[in-house]
Amino acid sequence: MEPGTNNKTEPDEGALVKRNMLRASQVLIDLLVLAAAFFVAFWLRFGALPPLDLIGRALLVAPYVVILEYGTLWLFNVPRFSWRYIGLREATQVVKACVVYSGILVISRFLFVELQDLHPVFRHGIVPLGVTLGNAVGSVAGIVGVRVLRRILAERAEIRERIEPSSTRTRTILVGAGQAGVLVAKELVARPELGFDAVGFLDDDPVKLGSEIHGIRVVGKTDDLAVHAERLQAEQILITMANVPGSIVRRIQALAETAKISVKIIPGIYKIVGGEVNLSRIRDVAIEDLLRRDPVKLDQAALEGALTDKVVLVTGAGGSIGSELCRQIMSFKPRQIVLVEQAEFGLFEIHRELKRKFPKTQIEPVIADVTDVARMESVFARYRPSAVFHAAAHKHVPLMEWNPGEAVKNNVGGSKCVADASHKFGCAAFVMVSTDKAVNPTSVMGATKRAAELYVQTLAARSQTRFVTVRFGNVLGSAGSVVPIFRQQIANGGPVTVTHPDMERYFMTIPEACQLVLQAGSMGEGGEIFVLDMGKPVKIVDLARDLIRLSGLTEEEVPIEFTGCRPGEKLYEELSAESEKTTKTKHPKIFVGVQMELDHADLKQKVSELLESAAGGQTAVRDALLHLIPEYTGATEEATERASERPAGALRRVSV
Repeated sequence: MEPGTNNKTEPDEGALVKRNMLRASQVLIDLLVLAAAFFVAFWLRFGALPPLDLIGRALLVAPYVVILEYGTLWLFNVPRFSWRYIGLREATQVVKACVVYSGILVISRFLFVELQDLHPVFRHGIVPLGVTLGNAVGSVAGIVGVRVLRRILAERAEIRERIEPSSTRTRTILVGAGQAGVLVAKELVARPELGFDAVGFLDDDPVKLGSEIHGIRVVGKTDDLAVHAERLQAEQILITMANVPGSIVRRIQALAETAKISVKIIPGIYKIVGGEVNLSRIRDVAIEDLLRRDPVKLDQAALEGALTDKVVLVTGAGGSIGSELCRQIMSFKPRQIVLVEQAEFGLFEIHRELKRKFPKTQIEPVIADVTDVARMESVFARYRPSAVFHAAAHKHVPLMEWNPGEAVKNNVGGSKCVADASHKFGCAAFVMVSTDKAVNPTSVMGATKRAAELYVQTLAARSQTRFVTVRFGNVLGSAGSVVPIFRQQIANGGPVTVTHPDMERYFMTIPEACQLVLQAGSMGEGGEIFVLDMGKPVKIVDLARDLIRLSGLTEEEVPIEFTGCRPGEKLYEELSAESEKTTKTKHPKIFVGVQMELDHADLKQKVSELLESAAGGQTAVRDALLHLIPEYTGATEEATERASERPAGALRRVSV
């Protein structure tokens, strides 16, 4: 570039010419539309052959009327609006301009009526009121109409460009013609590049039968899915219902299997924001959809009081439950959150995620072992948390059978350490995450969690800190849980291994479990064990069959093998012992059991003996567990006999 040359990019000359021609053509079209509206209004008012003087009047007045109308449109910025993106806002501006220039014409009419006595020429400016009204309607319809036509043609051209000539679209039946279904239908029609050809709606509301939504007809009820799928030659089903429970998803999945077509769903469709849904998230139905329950309704005020602008500490922050607790706690805007985790990588991941999503909140990553008393006390002394959520634990039943000493050190010793620190440093609330396996435990893992429950209860009776325990069953998708294992086995071609055909478990999604943990943590006065409503138990073999079918396979292709119960496992889990007599709370999905009245000194001594036994062999640990937990059934026969000689009434229960 030569010195002094202007380096500003100049518009291409051809582009300038094209733009000027486009604008000139738009102005000309608007003028023609306004003129046509005026003459059509005259014709409608006076018939096919109006008097000659009126024809002359129309020809004389028309240029002035058109100039007035276009000038008013210009004052309202109508000519500057892009025709391609005409919408309600632009149409409203056209109507406003029409009202203004029609008002001017009406005022002019009465003015010229008065002035015609001064000179006959003024009578030519008198425009009949019927013509003014017809002109107003016609000009609005014409100005808006040509722009709408331009938009329609442009969108169709874009659609043709987005679709490759060789691409195919999958014929799809939409299930659910409610608000969410309407929005999905609108998006599918506007975005054919997604590959969905919506051929019909299914909905169980008889009022909607036969109606059309964005050109898609409601053809019948969901029970007739197979019939309509065959008639419409549908290749797949798309569930478009918001807040759809798992039972309905399961029913639709079964109906689709009968029709031999696939099912897809939009996860999180109940989060419709601004009248839009995220169609990019459409996926195959997953096991979480089949087991889905109604969304949890939380007492926001209670949770805000416990968490907002508070310092919150979470142990096991890098685990499945701990990390989700952190995510949900952050939505209540704590002043600071302290992430305590022994596993370096898990802590790194959750810290990085929270820093990205919540850059303004103080987030402290702390590598620490919850069994290290000195380390935990230094953490509490530094951060002084108001609320503590204790999720750190060893949870895998067979591994803890093989390593009972480690289960005792972490599940009992770690819980004791964190609970003692919460008491010593005056925390307002301590919430311990427990498990249904603590009820009448048959495993080391369950017995150690029960021991931790008892210690927290006895500490609650002598502390200003509000200690509560929350107990629930299995969570879908947690690390090492059955669903990821089954998926891996299916991916490897099988077999899928199930321990026993009658084995049942309670299941809950991780987000739901954590929501209820937070809610339970804001309830009670201290010492309670809250039990979450887990719904109905699910047979593990049924879960395996669902996963195989959802993978598009059959049991012939991926067989199921029964391997026998593993050490410490029960066929059926219990959420509460019979003696606990759980009762309802103010939250429909949270129950509370009776509180045990414990001898603190006796329990503390037994916990100390249990922790000392962790350094010994497996027999010593199991014997110590039985000494503390009489309902534990995983100890040696000799220890069981000794426990049966214990004086009755060592543990007494009282109502909460």
